[in-house]
Amino acid sequence: MDTSFLKNHSIPRNPCPIQIHDFHLVDSSPWPIVGAFSALMLTSGGVLTMHAYYPGTFILALGLILLLLTKICWWRDIIREATFEGQHTHTVQTGLKTGMFLFIVSEIMFFFAFFWAFFLLKFKCYSGNWCSLASCG
Repeated sequence: MDTSFLKNHSIPRNPCPIQIHDFHLVDSSPWPIVGAFSALMLTSGGVLTMHAYYPGTFILALGLILLLLTKICWWRDIIREATFEGQHTHTVQTGLKTGMFLFIVSEIMFFFAFFWAFFLLKFKCYSGNWCSLASCG
């Protein structure tokens, strides 16, 4: 089989440019693992800096720079997929908006429950193991 034509031509990432469905199937990306590694470097550098070890500030700065670069490159890829490749169809946009709405609602419910429990324990005393203060009677 003659493969000499591959030397002068680039093969596109998606050999079938026509989508037969409304959903976006993401390509593999290096940014999640790079982001996780840079977050590990950021936290490790912060701990080392707080304990006054010598390379702590260098690791902290390198982790911060890598995390910012990861953020920039990842959003560049998302913008390219949405605008130039046209992979964010109306169905995908609706799914993204619904997912963001559900995330915000879940955060509101979490903080409401957290502060509800805090104020409930702060202003009311229950008998049992919870309250060992003298004011609980």
